[in-house]
Formats: sequence, structure tokens, C-alpha cells
Amino acid sequence: MTDCIVMQPICAAGIALLRRAGLSVYEAASPHLADLAPHLTKARAVITRNHGFPAEAIAAAPRLQVIAAHGTGTDRIDRAAAEARGIQVLNTPGANARSVAEHALGLMLACARTIPASERALRQGDFAFRDRHRPVELGGRVLGLVGYGHVARALAGLARGIGMRVQAFSAHAIPQEIVADGVAPAANLDALCASADVISLHGVPARAPLFDAARLARLRPGAILVNTARGALVDEAALVHALRTGPLAAAALDVFATEPLPPDSPLLDCPNLILTPHMGGLAAEALERTGIEVARKVIAALGLPQPD
Repeated sequence: MTDCIVMQPICAAGIALLRRAGLSVYEAASPHLADLAPHLTKARAVITRNHGFPAEAIAAAPRLQVIAAHGTGTDRIDRAAAEARGIQVLNTPGANARSVAEHALGLMLACARTIPASERALRQGDFAFRDRHRPVELGGRVLGLVGYGHVARALAGLARGIGMRVQAFSAHAIPQEIVADGVAPAANLDALCASADVISLHGVPARAPLFDAARLARLRPGAILVNTARGALVDEAALVHALRTGPLAAAALDVFATEPLPPDSPLLDCPNLILTPHMGGLAAEALERTGIEVARKVIAALGLPQPD
């Protein structure tokens, strides 16, 4: 009997909570449908991470009541198929916000200070790298936040702590709340792009990339772009072109249109581009918080009492 499938690993404390609530838990060795199929026929709940949960998996799970995302994003879960069956779709917004915000700040600093390139040069015996390259300070510069949810709000505080001026464009946040955080609301996305030295993405993807060739061309000369949100927000081919020809000085990506990143991706040999393997939310503390929260949400959604 399988009550809950954990498709991708979560913390031991979260697994223990599920079991103390009386659930039979299957920790999958693989998130692929062929491996999950024997357990889906019995599952009442599924916990997924970045793999999502497609319509064909929902169809294979006749007893399913809950699909829970370990993290914020639910865009890889087929919400229409879930809603048609009356299956709850849950997530854990904010649980890993501090971790992602710190990662975004680290990427911003790494770009501004040319840290990866400097480290590679030194290992190759090129101490004169220091005479040919001039990093920049972020203090006094403008950070533009695209979206103003949990991660962007945490990053705003961190950036202000190192002396940056922060602006934000959000279609959903209340302007008065943005102002109360010491952040200036931008009238629109193009206005934000025109004034920001660093752009950090925290929005939800639309049908087309928000940062396509036209918008990348509007960025200020010497700008830095950081994406720790969703790969679909950026046209990756256009980004490579912008980094090779301007106006971008540097960019950093933690998320990609296709994950894992294909070995022939043009991103891999693009200059002035820092890549990390979707690890913004993977701080040990964040994984513990998120695993416990997603377990408690599944238990509540199934109508079970919370364990002590």
C-alpha cells in the first residue's frame, strides 16, 4: 500500500512526519512515470520538486487527492488535469525564499567582481588578469526586481544592506507595500530596465520569454542580469547574443528552459555568463523548512491530525 509518493528526495524530518501521521510513504528512486506507475494506482498524495507532475501521471493515479510541490513553482504540474479531477495542488511559497535570495545576491556579486573568471585565470597562472579587468562595486547602484514575491522581498533587504538602491516592477504587489520596504515601484518593465544596473528575475513565465532580444537590447550598457526564478523567463539564444555583442556586461542563470542543461547548449561556452545547476533553494536550512512544510500541508489536505 502506498499513501504518498515522494518523487524526489525531501528531508528526513519531512518523511518522518508523513509516517507519524500514519501514511505509507514510497520514496521513489526515479521521478519517471514508468518507475512510478505501480505505486500511482494506490497513491493518495504525491510530493514533487522541479520534475513536476504531468497529465499522464495524474491519469495513472485514480485515488490521488493531493499534488504538493516542494517549493514555490507549480508550472510543471498539469493544473488543468488536476482541477478536472478535483485534486488539490499545493506548494510551499516562502519556505526557501532566504536561500534563493542569498544565491541571487551571490550571483550578482560574482558577476560584478568577475570572481569565476578571476579564479580561473589565477589557476592558469595568469596573475596579470588583475591588470586587464576592472570589477565594479554594487553599492550605490540600482537593483531592479522583476516581480515582488517572497524571494524578491528578501533580496531587496539584502541588497539594501550593501548599499544598493532597489526598484521593483510587479503586476500583483501593492505599491504601498513596496514603498514601505524602502523599495521604489517602477511604472512598467521597460522603465525598470532603463534605470537598473542589475536586473533580478522573480516572476512567473508567460507564453513567451519576458526577456527576449528586444527587451535585452533595452538594458543599460554594462547591465547584469540574474535569473533564479524560471528558465522560461529568458530567451537563452538572445541572451547569448546580448552577452557576445552587448549591452549586457554579465549574466548569471540558476534555471534553464531545459533541465538538466543539454551538453550542446550554447550557454556553456558563452562569455561573461555564470551558470549554477538550479541550486538556489538548496541550502540545508531551506531544505529542512520546505520538507517539513510540504509534509504538514499534505497531512492537512488528507484530513489527518498533525503529529507532534
